[in-house]
Amino acid sequence: MAFTPRVFSGMQPTGNLHLGNYLGAMVQWVEMQKTHDCIFCVVDMHAITMAVSVWGGPSELPGQIRSVAAAYIAAGIDPKRSILFNQSQVSEHAELAWVFNCVARLGWLNRMTQFKEKAGKDRENASVGLYDYPVLMAADILAYRATHVPVGEDQKQHLELARDIAQKFNNDFAESIRKAGIDDGQFFPLPEPVIIGPATRVMSLRDGTKKMSKSDASDLSRINMTDDADTIARKIQKAKTDPEPLPSEEAGLETRPEADNLVGIYAALAGKPKAAVLREYGGAQFSTFKKALAEVAVSRIGPVNAEMKRLLADPAEIDRILAEGARRARAIAKPIVDQVKDVVGFLRS
Repeated sequence: MAFTPRVFSGMQPTGNLHLGNYLGAMVQWVEMQKTHDCIFCVVDMHAITMAVSVWGGPSELPGQIRSVAAAYIAAGIDPKRSILFNQSQVSEHAELAWVFNCVARLGWLNRMTQFKEKAGKDRENASVGLYDYPVLMAADILAYRATHVPVGEDQKQHLELARDIAQKFNNDFAESIRKAGIDDGQFFPLPEPVIIGPATRVMSLRDGTKKMSKSDASDLSRINMTDDADTIARKIQKAKTDPEPLPSEEAGLETRPEADNLVGIYAALAGKPKAAVLREYGGAQFSTFKKALAEVAVSRIGPVNAEMKRLLADPAEIDRILAEGARRARAIAKPIVDQVKDVVGFLRS
């Protein structure tokens, strides 16, 4: 089968989105929607795989979903050009996930390192949903026969699992797939990872060896998309550095993770390569560089922050956008999942 090039990606509505989400994903999404058929999702079903204290419970979740949707739009996602919706409004995700649960193997899931990291030492008390998270992620992607998935390094293993599930489904039901008129037996594509951009991995402002994360206990470790100009400047001023001035060449950053992170953030925000930033600031003290970094960060994040606030002032409009996106998403997913049911052998009315 010839598959339409299609991009699928999403983020969880848990905690504030931060600079790492913006530079590592949303900036790339905005560019990709100019050249690809794109579907962007607020993955609220994934959010509830964690403890209620993490996702805030039913009183907090609607606002979190709207906040992430507003961030997408404020960053430049056009809900008329791309499809923007929240996952739980399209039931085909859950239906396909169950079929995939019966295709995926326990050994595959047992190798998923992110479950081990998130569950920690108390794995017996982790939810089945957290363990099964990668299977639902595969259903998110393949319900639309997406061919490309922008992912961070920490999600590459999950995408490999999605590819394995797609291949096993194609193999297990090859005869039925051919009877359905798909002569090459390729019902699902094997989605490709897309890792692009100058800052695909933004690190913590407090520890340059750890990824910037909304789950970090210290708010000083990240720049939130909702931070005002003074807060952004204060966090950058307090960012961990070392006593040496900035080097003039990239090789000088190799053993200096905090310096490398701040230079990378500046480069991504300013749209310059790291080498150009170092040509400009090489030899400068961090006090000088941090002031310049704060200015460029405020100039980029400030307008996104303001647009998010404007959008969130009208939650009914965000709900309308998400509902319309869900309608468009379902129009793609339902025929595919209906065909899955036929291939598997389910009776349908």
